[in-house]
Amino acid sequence: MPAQQLKNQLENLQRILAETDEPLSPEERESLQQLADRIEARLLAVQHDTDMEDTNLVDSVNLSIEHFYARHPTVAATLHRVVQALSDMGI
Repeated sequence: MPAQQLKNQLENLQRILAETDEPLSPEERESLQQLADRIEARLLAVQHDTDMEDTNLVDSVNLSIEHFYARHPTVAATLHRVVQALSDMGI
């Protein structure tokens, strides 16, 4: 179940990235896409029961939450739910 929650939040994050009306700068968009790619890689590793170490993933998501909190609260809220899903998975 936690993997499904992470998948849902990843889909939300991808939806945000696909929206052109979200006022993200090109740098913010690229940073978020890289983070989404890392989250997706971790999710795939969990789903395929393979070992994939990304020890800084949660720290990276938390830093992104801090960065987006003031200007993009929707992005920050989605990232917060990602951290919660990762935590529920024991990551």
